[in-house]
Amino acid sequence: MTGRPTGAGWTFLTNHARVLVQIARDPGIRVRDIATRCLLTERAVQRIIVDLETAGYLSRERQGRANHYRVITVKQLRHPADAGPTLAELLAALLR
Repeated sequence: MTGRPTGAGWTFLTNHARVLVQIARDPGIRVRDIATRCLLTERAVQRIIVDLETAGYLSRERQGRANHYRVITVKQLRHPADAGPTLAELLAALLR
């Protein structure tokens, strides 16, 4: 078994959500470790991080040879059907 989803081909969380959860758990996490935990390629994780930064959900600061991330928890969710909750509220539910 590969650990990848089977069946209908859909999951409840997007790859963006999975990456964000890993960063929220460990702001100093390496891209390689995110990729391993999310079953993604490092390049896919890098693209997702850029997407999250561009949308204002994440900031990145270089500390020596490593990146340190900060999740912008006051941001509202993007989709109109999800209007209201903040990123902090979503992460609180996912990080339990």
